[in-house]
Amino acid sequence: MSAAPVTPHPTPPATPAAAHRGAAPARRATSFSLRRVAALARAETLLLLRNGTALFNAIAISPLFVLFFSTVSGTLGPDADPDVAGPLILQQLVSMSLLFVVYYNLTTTYVARRQELVLKRLLTGECSRPELLAAAAVPALLITAVQLLLGYAAVALLLAPPPLANPVLPLLALVLVTPTLVLLAAATSGVSRTVESAQLTTLPALAVLMVFSGVVTPGGGEGGFDDVARFTPMHAVAALFRLGLTGTGTDGAPLALGETFAQAALPVAVLLAWAGVAWYAARRWMRWEPQR
Repeated sequence: MSAAPVTPHPTPPATPAAAHRGAAPARRATSFSLRRVAALARAETLLLLRNGTALFNAIAISPLFVLFFSTVSGTLGPDADPDVAGPLILQQLVSMSLLFVVYYNLTTTYVARRQELVLKRLLTGECSRPELLAAAAVPALLITAVQLLLGYAAVALLLAPPPLANPVLPLLALVLVTPTLVLLAAATSGVSRTVESAQLTTLPALAVLMVFSGVVTPGGGEGGFDDVARFTPMHAVAALFRLGLTGTGTDGAPLALGETFAQAALPVAVLLAWAGVAWYAARRWMRWEPQR
């Protein structure tokens, strides 16, 4: 995998003192270049398209999980209310897509690129670490966006169009949770020695985040489970989607526009806090060279 050619910075002629000390190391770019990210993202997309297993996991797992949970819970049953079923299916879809397409697939991608020495080679050039993380995430983010758009279209055609009481909140949820999951994937890749072992190292986070998301198991109460769930990232995403799509509180009561923003304060704070935790974890555990 190679990045687009980048014109190197001109270097001044070496002074006698510099020649005596030896050649200076190449200076790495300190700015974030969208051109380099785009070139690397194109290469990552081609690699994904050539990997049938990874492509199937990215495209099919999330819709299959949504179909399974919707069938088991009766969301798609003959007696289901379309106005309730549609937003719930979209909440399930966004949770599954973020967990499996972004978090799980990115973890395996980072491990594979590290073990193949791709990350190490690119870091010796002008690419920075944020650029490498962002470029690898682009295909997963595009697949997630397409799945959400198709899911919204399917719900609108087959059930009922969600009222979209406050469309700002679902967009805000995606903007806040995406870098969090990318950084968590980077951190998890650091404790995964191989691509195969990543299937095990991601399992605890997938299970916990899925259970506490609020769209797989019943929630909305005041018990200890729900008190803990409110401070997990996927539950915060589901809460923002519920507020934005339906404009209702946890008790199902309709809210005014201002009230939806007020109730969004806690989920937004939770996502910001988790972004900080993920940033620290990525800096602490992400590895850029194969483990010995």
